[in-house]
Amino acid sequence: MRLAVVTSNAHKAEEVAVYLSGLLEVEHVPLECPEFRHADVGEIAREKARYAYQALRRPLIVDDTALFIDVLRGFPGPYAAYVHDTIGNEGILKLLEGVPDRSARFETAIAFAREDGIRVFRGVLPGVIVEPRGSGGFGYDPIFERDGRTLAEIPLAEKSRISHRARALEAFRTWIEGEIAGRASPRRNC
Repeated sequence: MRLAVVTSNAHKAEEVAVYLSGLLEVEHVPLECPEFRHADVGEIAREKARYAYQALRRPLIVDDTALFIDVLRGFPGPYAAYVHDTIGNEGILKLLEGVPDRSARFETAIAFAREDGIRVFRGVLPGVIVEPRGSGGFGYDPIFERDGRTLAEIPLAEKSRISHRARALEAFRTWIEGEIAGRASPRRNC
């Protein structure tokens, strides 16, 4: 099956292609989707997939990611990109000054669309917000720590295996492998 990865980020499409290599033929499609608003990233991804499928009419995936900080009641949530663009890591750290509990989590939802509907797969990466460390990654990576290292301190190959996106992709891969195996096996009448 040929799968369109709908994103404006070519690097994200390459990451998906590597992750799904040997299973699906992946093509990057830089279609701009409207920014849907919802507290649930799964619902945002679902609406983006619905929009993209109406435009392309072929199997595709889209994703959406959120950062939830517990003490801030989930802020910035699905507005993580906007918040990063406006107040940055420094602004997040300012909001957390003097706060001992800095528990947080990234969540990515991948929505797969084809003629029979849309399915959503999620990946969650728990961690804590810390002072910036590391020179790799982007966005919140320097302030998001998991198991003693920030995402900016973790080599890209390792980060790609453990990230919230990797976890959502793994859920999708497991499901699509079952779909492919089910279509390939002969049906028996009972």
